[in-house]
Amino acid sequence: MRIEPSSAVPIYRQIIDQIKYQIATGLLREGNLLPSVRQLASQLAVNQNTILKVYSQLCAEGILRIERGSGTYVAANRQTISASERKKAVAKILREAAVQAVHLNVSLEQMHEQLEKEYDRISSQRDKTGAKHDE
Repeated sequence: MRIEPSSAVPIYRQIIDQIKYQIATGLLREGNLLPSVRQLASQLAVNQNTILKVYSQLCAEGILRIERGSGTYVAANRQTISASERKKAVAKILREAAVQAVHLNVSLEQMHEQLEKEYDRISSQRDKTGAKHDE
């Protein structure tokens, strides 16, 4: 994981996004143990409270699970939210991307092309690691 201190994206959000990316690509899988709060904070040179916030938010989303005395793990990949709720979550992210695209004068075609490239790249990485695709 890398943190870009000069980024407009808050550090905790960068870490959340990178953990989600690693799970999406299969680099992190169900049951994998994540570094302790202290270890990850030290590795990334960030405050331990930042990592606590990251782990807490990802646990609230059902992505991670904390086992007291044992550590923080990638949670089972159960679809606990409905398909319509998943679509709403993606729609929210795409809406934010659309706002940025309009603001930066990026055409719909360019945006679609970039989304497709990213989706294909992540899917192919996931395929290489043998991770399962969700329905």
